[in-house]
Amino acid sequence: MILNFSFKLLTEGGKLLCKCSLYKTYRVASSVPVDMVWGKLINLADMSWHPLFSQTNLPKGLIPKPGLIFSVVTRLTPFPIRAFVESVRPRELLSIRLLAIPGIEQRITYQIESTLCGSYIAYSITLRGWLSPFIWWLIKPYSIKVANELVNAAAKCH
Repeated sequence: MILNFSFKLLTEGGKLLCKCSLYKTYRVASSVPVDMVWGKLINLADMSWHPLFSQTNLPKGLIPKPGLIFSVVTRLTPFPIRAFVESVRPRELLSIRLLAIPGIEQRITYQIESTLCGSYIAYSITLRGWLSPFIWWLIKPYSIKVANELVNAAAKCH
């Protein structure tokens, strides 16, 4: 687990500005093959395994590509949040940016590596904006579980 938090107070033109950012990574080693984990991860229509997301508006079988915009409903709020697929490297990386509310920018990155005994999954969260400490306080209990839940869901399909 890696945590990097920065908080800067700046003055510009007589105004006080606040810049906050948080970067957190969780890592899990698994005996589940990379193909199984990747298959579960890219099925964005089925987020039943995700501790924070409950559903999306994507059809089953759609493969995520950079530029794909979709809606996600979280377990914390009843209204949908827009999500944008930033980057995809098959069997290696999926990066998604959440476009929830002004004052916060959130990027989620999943990295998967193949090992001799299975796979290695890294789940990273980057929060930027003056609301990042509050948002982190809300999502931290869920974020801790994401990588483990992904591995468990892929193992059930195995």
